[in-house]
Amino acid sequence: MDSSFQIERFCHIRNHRISVNGEMLFETPETDFAAFIKASYKSLGLSYSKFFKMDNLSKLAFIAADIMLKNETEKKIALVFSNKGSSLDTDRKHQESIENTADFYPSPAVFVYTLPNICLGEISIKHELHSENAFFIFESFNPSELQAYCSSLLRTSNSEKVLCGWVDFDKGKYDAFLYVVAKNGIFAHTSEELTRLYQTI
Repeated sequence: MDSSFQIERFCHIRNHRISVNGEMLFETPETDFAAFIKASYKSLGLSYSKFFKMDNLSKLAFIAADIMLKNETEKKIALVFSNKGSSLDTDRKHQESIENTADFYPSPAVFVYTLPNICLGEISIKHELHSENAFFIFESFNPSELQAYCSSLLRTSNSEKVLCGWVDFDKGKYDAFLYVVAKNGIFAHTSEELTRLYQTI
């Protein structure tokens, strides 16, 4: 156990619900992702025109990150995200546009989001972060790897905090779990505690 760092707060978005530290922040009967994420955007009072040009993975990550960073003053925040399929959901749409010989014109608007680090870039721009970032691909949420990487990053880089977690979107199914790791917090920064928090919604 690395007791040097702790988790300040966490956010979970799943099953048309958004919770922060286990407390419900937003819930809607909308089960379709497009309707849910639009309702979330309005409920949170966001104003960011580029949001509507993003793909679904980026929208999901953007909303979760905005909740975590809304009142944050620290700018030395590294971003460490993960999921199981990279930007596969958007990649499929781009591939379909390439294979459509009757109407062949791959859209740059789709292509630009066929990289998982694009959502990290959108978050960095919105919150003016000039920090390290990484996007890992795991079979499932991997708390031990994330815990070890974040602890190492905070010890060896100039980052003061890390916004870390799991952001996955595929075929309409979505799951975002982000948390802030710092020197002081309210939850232990251990793989066991991360597993417990991840199961909280």
